[in-house]
Amino acid sequence: MSSRPPVNDWATDFDHTDPRWMNDPFPIWDGLRTRCPIAHTERFQGAYFPSRYQDVRDISYDTEHFSSRRVIVRDEKLDPPIPSPPITSDPPEHRPARMPLLPPFNPKAVERLKPGTQALCARLIDAFIASGRCDAATDYAQHIPTRVIAHMLGVPEADGELFRHWIKLALEEGIHDMSKALQAVGEMTVYFRDQIAKRASQHGDDLISYMLALRHDGKPIPEDKLLGTLRLILIAGIDTTWSAIGASLWHLATHDEDRRRLVADPSLMDTAVEEFLRAYAPVTMAREVVKEVEINGCPMKPGHMVLLSFPAANRDPEMFPDADKVILDRQENRHAAFGLGIHRCIGSNLARMELRTALEEWLKRIPEFRLEDPAGVRWSEGTVRGPRQMPMLFAPEVRT
Repeated sequence: MSSRPPVNDWATDFDHTDPRWMNDPFPIWDGLRTRCPIAHTERFQGAYFPSRYQDVRDISYDTEHFSSRRVIVRDEKLDPPIPSPPITSDPPEHRPARMPLLPPFNPKAVERLKPGTQALCARLIDAFIASGRCDAATDYAQHIPTRVIAHMLGVPEADGELFRHWIKLALEEGIHDMSKALQAVGEMTVYFRDQIAKRASQHGDDLISYMLALRHDGKPIPEDKLLGTLRLILIAGIDTTWSAIGASLWHLATHDEDRRRLVADPSLMDTAVEEFLRAYAPVTMAREVVKEVEINGCPMKPGHMVLLSFPAANRDPEMFPDADKVILDRQENRHAAFGLGIHRCIGSNLARMELRTALEEWLKRIPEFRLEDPAGVRWSEGTVRGPRQMPMLFAPEVRT
């Protein structure tokens, strides 16, 4: 980071890995939205940044001019890109890659995971509540989706440290150093090949076994696509959700009135979860311009990337009244936290369940808490935003 030139004009030279963007992007987005709704930079070999909801929506639905084959804006482009279907698939390949993945993430399937998630949250809280302090990111939020996904894949929960290592390589360090991204891909590929081999003689009741049994036109999924999908499930199902959990806890730790209101009236949880997802949407995806096109008066060149910021779209006051405020009982809330268009997140039911369960179990046991040091919160770098370190203080639990 220290070797990168500073940004002097966000409209013509933005850098989404700049510390100012990472720590507090909202004023930057507000300024762009009124002054230059579609910013551009020559960094990352050329990239655009639309900040208005309508522009983000238009690009999300336009599969003719924008390709999903690259979904992360990096300093370098790998040719050909490494596939992670269905998120990197364009029509007509997208639908056959997406549809078979829907059943394991439907509401009924996710509901079966809730008791185990509740028990997991309780165990995590048990480990630190007596001390009156914890890092709510590393001791709590980061473990929940990691272990839930491990359970779904039928892999050891203890491999969570490996998962966190790969996420950091792929989504943070890999933005500026392609070798780090390729290292993550290589290590995950070896890992999943080993898991597939273990199921060669006997399939289990897990997501890997489910995918091995899938057939398209009577044939199994080709290995490269199978491995790409498994890598996607691992990465997309963990970092996004722990970031949403962490950001929601950050909000409650820094907004006493909202925290106490939610504790006093748990019936607000449904709308509160949607509002946290809107206000602190963690995921920014990308598209590659493949045909010359103009969006909101801005011509876009083929080969350049578009940083498709669902978090910025969710803060657009033309779409959301008082967009900069968290309103726990906001009724009309068509947020884009899970994306828009054909790539809307398959795991949205799972993410909602994990976020709601994590908040409910925390607030039952720890209704009063605060940041140990606001300056000690470290936010992630890259296309998924959430707290990576977040020390908390609260009253220790006294057992009688």
